[in-house]
Amino acid sequence: MLALKAIIETYNTEEQQLFINYLKSKNKRSETKNIQLFQLLAQPELDSKSICRSLYKVDNCNAYHALRKRLFQSLIEFTANRNLEDENSIDIQIIKYVLASRSYLIKKNYDIAFKILNKAERLAEDHMLFPILNEIYHTKIQYAPNYTKVDLDVLIKKQKENQKKYYLEDQLNIVYAKLKTVLNSIAYEGKVVDFESELKTILKNYDIQLDDSLSFKSLYQILAIANISAFITNTYYEIEGFVLKSYNLLKEKKETNKQLFYQIHIVYIIANTLFRNKKFEDSLRYIKEMKDLMQINKRYYFKEFILKKTLVEALNYNYLDHQDKAIELILSVVSKKHKDIESLLDLNLSLVMFYFQKGDLESAKSTLAKFYHTDHYYIEKAGIDWVLKKNLAEILLYMEIKDDDLLDSRLRSFKRRYKGYLREINQDRILIFLDYSEKLYKNSNLINEKKFTQKLKSTLEHTSHKNEDIFVISFYAWLKSKLTKTNLYQTTLNMLKE
Repeated sequence: MLALKAIIETYNTEEQQLFINYLKSKNKRSETKNIQLFQLLAQPELDSKSICRSLYKVDNCNAYHALRKRLFQSLIEFTANRNLEDENSIDIQIIKYVLASRSYLIKKNYDIAFKILNKAERLAEDHMLFPILNEIYHTKIQYAPNYTKVDLDVLIKKQKENQKKYYLEDQLNIVYAKLKTVLNSIAYEGKVVDFESELKTILKNYDIQLDDSLSFKSLYQILAIANISAFITNTYYEIEGFVLKSYNLLKEKKETNKQLFYQIHIVYIIANTLFRNKKFEDSLRYIKEMKDLMQINKRYYFKEFILKKTLVEALNYNYLDHQDKAIELILSVVSKKHKDIESLLDLNLSLVMFYFQKGDLESAKSTLAKFYHTDHYYIEKAGIDWVLKKNLAEILLYMEIKDDDLLDSRLRSFKRRYKGYLREINQDRILIFLDYSEKLYKNSNLINEKKFTQKLKSTLEHTSHKNEDIFVISFYAWLKSKLTKTNLYQTTLNMLKE
């Protein structure tokens, strides 16, 4: 029941109708209960007993369970058939060629068999499908002694070269999975881990060379590892050159669009890296490339990436002094249903920041009100970094609207939960920021005291360092706007220019 509902919840209205049409094409004339069950399961408010009674008028459990099993199988077949229609259908096509060639090889029709295998080899090479290439070379080598038109030594050399690429991709997959596990323990469980030490330990036994033999998948995994490291250590400036050089190297050497999913991911990482390094115009150029790639193959990956693309695009426009455009971009997507909960949360939190910087405190408050779950829930969904930003945004908002009760509650709660954690991960500057903010709120006359303002100015100068995290600068800009009595949004933009 839960598995069925989980699958059906991922279907939009169009996909639901396509599945119903699929069932109609399979059903005998009198069989409609599987369609009725699907439509009932699409209604979240109905439980298992209610659905059973709707279908059979009684608690006919055996028939109901059997029907559910058949529907589950139909959903799997439908999903598999749809996937065969996308770009990955090339895998299936090549496998068909290999199977057909083996049939001809058994019948000793070697000319036709090797002609088919050659076609399969070209396609697999174009799409960098190393595991399938291994099968092709294995088959060719097996029958090479019976077919003198091929050079066995050349085939063996090709297979060895392919095995190296296959091994590299396999090793990268392991490294990526291990590092992602470490990241998850930091971001989603709030564990304190020395990530750089973990990174060195994991990479120690792997010899990975960056060259044109890499596939887009392999490059994506390398860049994802670099991106994880930058996320944890806030050192995006250190990976920028590597990220750009790597992508350009592969783009020049390989025919693009063969591994579209990974290519879009790579361009997203580049756009995000450039944004975090405050190179907004450059980032937008890669957002344009990302957008173009999302249009390929009948926009197959458009829904997969639309939220990520919109987030980075809106953030760039916000810091390029096009705040209304940034807000409009986010509003155009957040009202629709999406599976990517983490990106939706990022978009809504960015919207809170935009409204706050704009001075539209009512809109900021109403957007924040959508975050009604516990911190624990949001740590699981979006990570502890998101939760810290959300809490800080709330505290600043309550200071601006002068809601003393809620402010006092949030401050005490934040310090109780996160003070120790922030010190463990060497993020005392967040606590310093809160300390300055709280003192200013409780005593606005401090802004006229020389000793206090000098200490604050010194802190702000340190925060304005060119490699400082853009979101840290955005928070400290609020303090500077209080010190200089200037507009928050313009103060933020000026601090970034400095």
